[in-house]
Amino acid sequence: MPIYEYRCSDCGHQKDVLQKVSAAPLTTCPACGKETFAKLISAAGFQLKGSGWYATDFKSTGSGTASAKAADSKESKDSKDGGSTDKPAAATPCGGSCACH
Repeated sequence: MPIYEYRCSDCGHQKDVLQKVSAAPLTTCPACGKETFAKLISAAGFQLKGSGWYATDFKSTGSGTASAKAADSKESKDSKDGGSTDKPAAATPCGGSCACH
């Protein structure tokens, strides 16, 4: 069961509540009794690890799969040699012999 964070907009009382996902949200503040108790939105506090999960922003910089490393090395190789071109050198006006291409 997840833990939800609630805050009363009237008195400012804040509380963490363990409740089912399917449970109705609380609305009555336990401190002041008013109907101004609401869930707060916060970042998830868990991480999906292991095989079978997609790599996400949570991935550490030192690790990665072999296919991801291969893709990175291919991109760096393409950027070093200017990328690939589909046009042959003879298709340029100068025949590819000048420094403009």
